Amino acid sequence: MGAIADQVKLTLALKAKPFAYGPLFIASAVNASSTVRLVEPSFKDADLISEKEAGSTASLTGTEKQQTQVQAIIEELVKVYPDVLAGRNQALTNEWLAFAADRLSGDFKKVQPALVELDDHLTLRTFFTDHKLTAADLAIYGALQGNAAALGSIKKSTFVNLGRWHRHVSSLSFISSALEEIVKQNAAAKSAAKAAKTASGNEKKQASTANFEIGLQDAKEGQVVTRFPPEPSGYLHIGHAKAAMLNQFFAEKYKGKLLIRFDDTNPSKEKQEYQDSIIEDLAMLGISAENLSYTSDHFQTLYDYAVQLIKQGDAYVDDTTQEVMRQQRMDGEPSKRRERSVEESLQLFTGEMKNATEIGQQNCLRAKMSFDNANKAMRDPVIYRVNLQPHHRTGDAWHIYPTYDFCCPIVDSIEGVTHALRTMEYRDRNPQYEWFLHKLNLRFVHIWDFSRMNFVRTLLSKRKLQWFVDQKLVGGWDDARFPTVRGVRRRGMQVPALKEFILSQGPSRNINNLDWFGIWSMNKKVIDPIAPRHVAIVDPIKIKLSGVDKSYSEKRPKHKKNPEVGEKDTYFSAEIVLDRDDVNSFDADEEVTLMDWGNAFVRKAADGTVSMDLHLEGDFKKTSKKVTWLSTTPGPQEVELVDFDYLITKEKLEEGDDVKDFLTPQTEFRTPAIADINVRELRKGDVIQFERKGYYVVDEPFTEGKLIVLFNIPDGKAVSRYGVKPTDTK
Repeated sequence: MGAIADQVKLTLALKAKPFAYGPLFIASAVNASSTVRLVEPSFKDADLISEKEAGSTASLTGTEKQQTQVQAIIEELVKVYPDVLAGRNQALTNEWLAFAADRLSGDFKKVQPALVELDDHLTLRTFFTDHKLTAADLAIYGALQGNAAALGSIKKSTFVNLGRWHRHVSSLSFISSALEEIVKQNAAAKSAAKAAKTASGNEKKQASTANFEIGLQDAKEGQVVTRFPPEPSGYLHIGHAKAAMLNQFFAEKYKGKLLIRFDDTNPSKEKQEYQDSIIEDLAMLGISAENLSYTSDHFQTLYDYAVQLIKQGDAYVDDTTQEVMRQQRMDGEPSKRRERSVEESLQLFTGEMKNATEIGQQNCLRAKMSFDNANKAMRDPVIYRVNLQPHHRTGDAWHIYPTYDFCCPIVDSIEGVTHALRTMEYRDRNPQYEWFLHKLNLRFVHIWDFSRMNFVRTLLSKRKLQWFVDQKLVGGWDDARFPTVRGVRRRGMQVPALKEFILSQGPSRNINNLDWFGIWSMNKKVIDPIAPRHVAIVDPIKIKLSGVDKSYSEKRPKHKKNPEVGEKDTYFSAEIVLDRDDVNSFDADEEVTLMDWGNAFVRKAADGTVSMDLHLEGDFKKTSKKVTWLSTTPGPQEVELVDFDYLITKEKLEEGDDVKDFLTPQTEFRTPAIADINVRELRKGDVIQFERKGYYVVDEPFTEGKLIVLFNIPDGKAVSRYGVKPTDTK
């Protein structure tokens, strides 16, 4: 295996014509060869990955060189994973890769000679270059998949050998999974497009009264620059996602630019881990920036501006203790150091604080705005402090760090931001923002405030979320009970639904405490049309069934309303299992419907034993009970169904509330069950519906000897039968 810099990531343009099937199938083969996913595929709802580069229908990163052309991507994957893809004769593999690229595109008249050649080559062969599947087979299969005329001819059995080969490759599980993923992503993209229409006012929805016509001041097409400045001190949560999406929305609305800048000015809280996770989560949300920067890129410039403020008499060094300073600011009293001379403040800042001497560590730098302004945010805020912690990017180069309120206006102006969109919590600090720009004679930046997105019984404070992590009350920042992007994704939230909900809230300044039902209801609309249907049985009871001569299996659709989702094997036998609750509800001699099989009569013996007589002639429309079931042959798969409750009991914590006083006693509910054997094919993150039980997302897929673990996905309506009960949420 070749050298890999980071995890290899393959991004595919969903609207590309033709779609880059070849790279996807090859990446899927690589992943199928390993117990871990080596190539991480993702999808972009666009014609091209980069509008600036023709033919960029896919992109490969994480290898020695980024590739944006299909043929180059395939060659790079073969280079990185030769054991899986190259075969014994790599030169021959390369010839067929070139054949797939050059000969299998265009109309049928052009492609037909190539099909004849492929058919002849396979006369005495199973694969194209080896005794096993290689990249050559997958590239050819991918090229054919993207050519409707050629594919139709093969399926009509025009080419006997080629058809045999094509059926075999199509039967491979990783191929069918890849094709199912494309169907799922296309459905999700359609939902995202619908969300965009909602946001722009082209479609009315009950869930949204969003108005995006806010009239950004001095906004000119092609000149608007917005920014999203996350602090790398925790994982991206749903509130951050709203800020990022709104900034991207207005940048696109005015055909401008979005900048992403990490506000990395507090080494005590920040980690490379958080920074990397934010970049990954933004990419997953489809948020890309014209430029990625860091406040730490500007440390020297910010330091110079701080010195300028001191020289102007607009800042002073202060050694007042934190407790006294807090009380003075509250009472509107000046610090005893407020009238310190420029020379003394300059010496203390450049000589003591910058070098983190003992004296320097006792001081901070404060902006000399006002000590008694009615707006307490204007009462001489701290703008620099000493911190001996190494910075995750600059190391020990600096020992003094600027505050967010000082950095933000300066770096916004320097980097060309025209409109700073930020949440209402910063509104009292807007005069600060403008004060710095005025005092330093910097280009003016417009501010637009929008409401923060708050949810009932949900914490969005990174400090409080960190407390839950530290106390081990959750499994980490990606815990399914957390409002982080990774947490809600792990719970089964789909990106299109998340984007639709956030955009439906719009840039309004109205502060609301939202209920989760709305967002999960939108999520259901995304997953319902594409979620495969399976069966799970809780507390199973074995039932003998007369009228079955032998065990057998049949192919059934995974989704009755969407055949593109695929088929599954359904097994039938003279012994089945049903939910205990269902069996207990049966009356003697009652006719019930075994879903996807037929009717049966319930027989109850004197000792309480229940059996059934199959009655396939019965009319399912006349039965009141329609129940799920599983054959005991082959043995069903053991699974665990997990549901969750809110972490806190109070709808909204007020200032002064201690989170420890409002902890929900039990927030995780695990229920053992058995499921149809088809669930063994599911991958982590796959979404399914267990009929009559709800939607679930796979958290731990099949591993020999272990349970498959699935998390319940709320549907915006009912509380799960297998977890939180209505009384638990009081």
